[in-house]
Amino acid sequence: MAPKHNNQIQNAHFKKDWQNRVRTWFDQPARKKRRSDARKAKAAKVAPRPISKLRPIVRCPTVKYNKKQRLGRGFTLEEIKAAGLNKNFARTIGIAADYRRRNKSVESLQKNVQRLKEYRSKLILFPKKMTKPHKGDATKEEMDVATQIKSKEIIPVVEVEASEEPRAITEEEAKFSAYQTLRKARAHKRLHKFRVTKAKKKAEEEKNAPKKK
Repeated sequence: MAPKHNNQIQNAHFKKDWQNRVRTWFDQPARKKRRSDARKAKAAKVAPRPISKLRPIVRCPTVKYNKKQRLGRGFTLEEIKAAGLNKNFARTIGIAADYRRRNKSVESLQKNVQRLKEYRSKLILFPKKMTKPHKGDATKEEMDVATQIKSKEIIPVVEVEASEEPRAITEEEAKFSAYQTLRKARAHKRLHKFRVTKAKKKAEEEKNAPKKK
């Protein structure tokens, strides 16, 4: 706003300090090349291992995004155990573990267990000592055909959209009320403890009541 009345004219700061206040992006091509060289150096350093770890498939949070799938932080201990692996051994073969994550559904558990089994079947495990290979280590022929995975996703996430053919609504579906079902479920959960206590008290009263002759 312009100053009003007979006051001092304010400094508008039209002369900016270009070197300190304005940020340029002229080094973008050099940064891009530096990042690329760093990735190549890392891949050469860890070869023939993959440059990233195997991570689970999880659902995005909130109702808005829970239809989408993405890579999570790590597999749960339950998933690793169900796949027939040990948690300490799994971390040595490039499997990320997350001790805080919990399985909320059987579907996600089975999907990640199958992901672990697929990874284990395709894994070529080099022996620590070529003269003393352990059980499960790769043979000389398998090591010769091994290639390094340089992509960020070892087993990419594939979105599968299942579509149903149109059909007529049944009479049972037409009478179904989602609102009433949810209200009843909440009421059962809220009153469950009270009802169990009441039933137990009634059973004790009937047991201790005097018998009629």
